[in-house]
Amino acid sequence: MSLKYNGQNIFTSVKRIGRLILVAALLVTLAMNVCSSPPMTQPVRAAFPGANGKIAFDSYRDGNPEIYTMNPDGSDVTRLTNNTADDYAPAWSPDGSKIAFQSYRDGNWEIYIMSADGSDQTRLTNNTAANDVSPAWSPDGSKIAFTSNRDGNYEIYVKNADGTSETRLTDDPADDGYPAWSPDGSKIAFTSNRDGNYEIYVKNADGSGLTRLTDDPADDGRPAWSPDGSKIAFNRDCSGNLEIYVMNADGTGVTRLTYDPAWDYAPAWSPDGSKIAFVSHRDWNWEIYVMNADGSDQTNLTNNPADDEHPDWQPTEITPPMIFGLEPMMFYALIGGAAVVVALVVVLTMRGRKPEAPAPV
Repeated sequence: MSLKYNGQNIFTSVKRIGRLILVAALLVTLAMNVCSSPPMTQPVRAAFPGANGKIAFDSYRDGNPEIYTMNPDGSDVTRLTNNTADDYAPAWSPDGSKIAFQSYRDGNWEIYIMSADGSDQTRLTNNTAANDVSPAWSPDGSKIAFTSNRDGNYEIYVKNADGTSETRLTDDPADDGYPAWSPDGSKIAFTSNRDGNYEIYVKNADGSGLTRLTDDPADDGRPAWSPDGSKIAFNRDCSGNLEIYVMNADGTGVTRLTYDPAWDYAPAWSPDGSKIAFVSHRDWNWEIYVMNADGSDQTNLTNNPADDEHPDWQPTEITPPMIFGLEPMMFYALIGGAAVVVALVVVLTMRGRKPEAPAPV
């Protein structure tokens, strides 16, 4: 048995209209899901996913070490700090709005934070009897790991980004330093000589679960996570010459990236994972270089007679690709709306259609 209206099967028509409405709803939902997702704006020490922003570094070009930024191609060099004391080791916050760094302006090394344009320089640590160095932001921007000798030897500490609630992460008679958060925030890689020479280790972010990643007669240091968390770049002392290497996050698949008689060290991943910035002495002074993640196309970015060191790459918001000149949410909303209009037109057309004449016998 079938129900008909104006000669049309009602159930069949309802199914067709339902499908159209369902498609429209799915398109609108897809647009909302794509465009309401938080932007991947997460900063080496660790590089977090995002688009490639500016590169921060320290330089002697104005007489003493200060913090500068430049575009990824080396252009638009801008000085951020202007202090008679030394400012070193910039580290971008996950949203790219702030930079942590170490400064000697108080007579010892302390951790400072400033806005991306160099304003609002604020002291984070305050321990005049020790040195606090090598800041590294957590992926959510709430904490900063750093190295300190406040308890006699260098250990890893973690502090809230507002300066409260300090915690000691490592506790070993040997020196631990250069902390690097994994992009998911679950682990911290660091350098330690607890087994005789410097190797790369990793711990859970709460200080538990120590794992040794490298085991080589040479010294390994300055670990840097790739943005997807699958690899760690680091520098290795090859018979007195530092070179850049990369390995899987579990310590396997160690691969050498640089081959130069001069030192190459301090790797820093780009937020999109395609490139690695590093420091090299191949031009007879320290310069910032960049290469593809596979080691190819090594290019000097700074080209300055003064020493330029310690690059860190700013993460910026990933802009979704435009579709026919429209943002994805607007495009899919228009498509969904068009589908709804078509469905309504079909309904109105069917309601006004006259019954067809019976076919001749």
